[in-house]
Amino acid sequence: MNLTIRSIARLSGHNAAIFALAPFGEPGRVLSAAGDGWIVRWDLENPELGRLVAKVDAQIFSLCYLPDSARIVAGNMNGGVHWVDVRQPDHTRNIAHHQKGVYAIQHWKDSVFTIGGDGVLTRWSATEGRSLESVHLSAQSLRSLALHQDGKQLAVGASDHNIYILDLSSLQVIRTLRNAHENSVFSLQYHPNGRYLLSGGRDAHLRIWDLDKDLQEISAQPAHWFTINDIAFHPEGHLFATASRDKTIKIWDADSFQLLKVIEAIRDRGHVNSVNRLYWSSYHNYLLSASDDRTIGVWEIIEGN
Repeated sequence: MNLTIRSIARLSGHNAAIFALAPFGEPGRVLSAAGDGWIVRWDLENPELGRLVAKVDAQIFSLCYLPDSARIVAGNMNGGVHWVDVRQPDHTRNIAHHQKGVYAIQHWKDSVFTIGGDGVLTRWSATEGRSLESVHLSAQSLRSLALHQDGKQLAVGASDHNIYILDLSSLQVIRTLRNAHENSVFSLQYHPNGRYLLSGGRDAHLRIWDLDKDLQEISAQPAHWFTINDIAFHPEGHLFATASRDKTIKIWDADSFQLLKVIEAIRDRGHVNSVNRLYWSSYHNYLLSASDDRTIGVWEIIEGN
């Protein structure tokens, strides 16, 4: 498959490194959050016009949007979990819960899951905004979180090099992939077909784990020069992208796990610092990338024979 990369826009306005991206309701609307404590809304129909939704007094590392209640959940560098009412942002609640950073947040039905630098995974009530139960998984930071689309399990990547597989309903650990990477596991994503778990580490390796073969590792490759910060799938599931501290974005075939394209600074007008987060939108299938260079790239991936 031949791919052509087209730069659609470069969104600027944040005053610090951007660490989080999340969909915001209807296709074409996206949220970003950064080290400046700002949560900004972007409309991909008019990408140059960002709007400040809320501001907190700490760096924001993670966020998600709860459409049923029009609330944003954001995690900061000090372990605080912010609950932002989009209609009344002045009523934002900051709950000091984790110790150290809140590195990932996921929403599933009536639950929200957060992980922190304290090695703790917490389930929250999405409607009440209160913690329901916590599990201490590691003596080191939990860095990445992924939910299987069947709603039965979630995967957690840790700085102790392990990946923990948990039953979603009980939060019991059902499998531990020990020394899954040679260093911290910074990114996790389940394949849309439900069969594979993809992981990226500080060791710059991309690894594929087969759920049908008891999570056997079926592929391991040095995908980047430095840490793989994030993994995101194309809305149709046939491609995925990886983002790295080496400043590049790489596009991969989701069936063969072969590299198809590299987005880099000079040739493609890519990022000039670490690429921290990805979001592949269903709006024109645009790929968004957030970086330490304080910008968000909007990319069109054009497929050809």
